Amino acid sequence: MNMNYLVVLFDGMADYPLPELGNKTPLEAADAPNLKGMAKTSEVGMIKTVADGMKPGSDVANLSVLGYDPFQYYTGRSPLEAGSIGIDMKSTDISLRCNLVTLSDEPEYADKTILDYCADDISTAEAEQLVAYLGEKLNDDQFHFYSGVSYRHCLIWEHGTLDIGTLTPPHDITGKPIHDYVPAHPNAQKLYALMRKSYDLLKDHPVNQARVARGLRPANSIWLWGEGVRAELPDFKEKYGLDATMISAVDLLKGIGKFSGMEVLQLPNVTGYIDTDFDGKANAAIDAFKRGKNFVYIHVEAPDECGHRGEIQNKVRAIELIDEKIVGPVTAALRQMGSFRVLITPDHATPLSIRTHTNDPVPFMIYDSEKPRQGVEDYCERTAKMTGLYIDTGYTIMNHFLEK
Repeated sequence: MNMNYLVVLFDGMADYPLPELGNKTPLEAADAPNLKGMAKTSEVGMIKTVADGMKPGSDVANLSVLGYDPFQYYTGRSPLEAGSIGIDMKSTDISLRCNLVTLSDEPEYADKTILDYCADDISTAEAEQLVAYLGEKLNDDQFHFYSGVSYRHCLIWEHGTLDIGTLTPPHDITGKPIHDYVPAHPNAQKLYALMRKSYDLLKDHPVNQARVARGLRPANSIWLWGEGVRAELPDFKEKYGLDATMISAVDLLKGIGKFSGMEVLQLPNVTGYIDTDFDGKANAAIDAFKRGKNFVYIHVEAPDECGHRGEIQNKVRAIELIDEKIVGPVTAALRQMGSFRVLITPDHATPLSIRTHTNDPVPFMIYDSEKPRQGVEDYCERTAKMTGLYIDTGYTIMNHFLEK
C-alpha cells in the first residue's frame, strides 16, 4: 500500500498553563478544529525530544524528530545553517551563528544590555547590507562573514577551535546586561573583539539610521554563538526509503534537509514569524506530494518566535493559523490522494513565562487515515500526559511514525 507521510513541526509550541489564558496553554487555548478533530482518532502522547545533558535548541530537537540521534550526529547549530546558505566548510573550519542584535548604548560594551535578539526582525535586504559592510571591514585570513536570512547569519573561523568556553544564545538573555555572558575564555577573545568592533561599525550605519527614523530598533551589534564543525548526516532516503521534501523559512532546517539529502524548497515570502506565508507552505507541500514525494516536513517557526517575545495572543494565533492554513488544506489534499499518516509535534517548549527553550517533554500526535484509534478529546499538553504514552528517546519517534 502506498502511503504518504506528513510532519507538521510547530516550533516551540509546547508551553505551561497561563493565568492570562484561564490556566490553559496556548495550544489548549487555540481554536484549532483540525488538530482537535484528528485527536479523536489519533495516537497522542508525550515525547522527550531533547535528552538530558543536551541544550534544548531547535537543532537538537529537530534532528531527534527526524530520527537522527543528536549524541551521534549533532556537531553544533551553525554548521547546519552554514550548509543551508551554501558554505562549503572545510574540516578545519569552525562555524558560528552570528545574530544581528540590538544593544543598549552604555559607553562600555560589557555594560550594555541585549534589548532585542533579532533587531525587530530586521529584513533580509537590510541585513545583507550590514553583513556585507562587516565583511568589508573585518574579513581576513581567519574570519569571514556570510549573510543568511533576517537576523540569522554566519561567521566562519578558519583553523578555529571549539575550546572557547560558553557562548550564550542571545534569545536566552534578552533584557539582561551582557557582562556575565560576553566570551571570557582566552581562546574566544578574538571573537569578543569582533563583537565589540561590530558595534562601532554598525551603530551609525545608514541602514540603522534609517531604521531608527522609522521607529525601528537598530541592528547595532553581532552576537556569536552556536559554534560547531562541519555536519554529516546519513541520507534520509537511504535511511527510511522515502523521497522527502523540507519546507521551512529558517536556515537551520534547510541545512538539516540539505545534509540529509532532502529536496529543500526556497519559498519567497516565508519569514519565520507570524506574518509568514502559511498558504505558500501548504501549497508547496501539496505540490510536493503531487510530484511524487511521499514525505514532507513542514517546519513553522512562528510559535517559537512569539514565545521568545512573550507575545501570548500571537502565540495562540500562530497555532490557529497553522491549523487553519496548513494542517487543514494539506490533510484534505492528502485524503484525495489515498492513504496518509501525519505527525504533529513541537520540537521543544518555548514557555511564554520564561521566553526561552526548555527540555521538557512535548505532546505529539500521530494520525493514520487507515487505522483510526481511540484518541482524546483534544490535542494539548494536558491530554497528552493523561494518555500515559511516553517516548523517552526522542530520535525513535520517526521509526515509530513510519512503523519501521
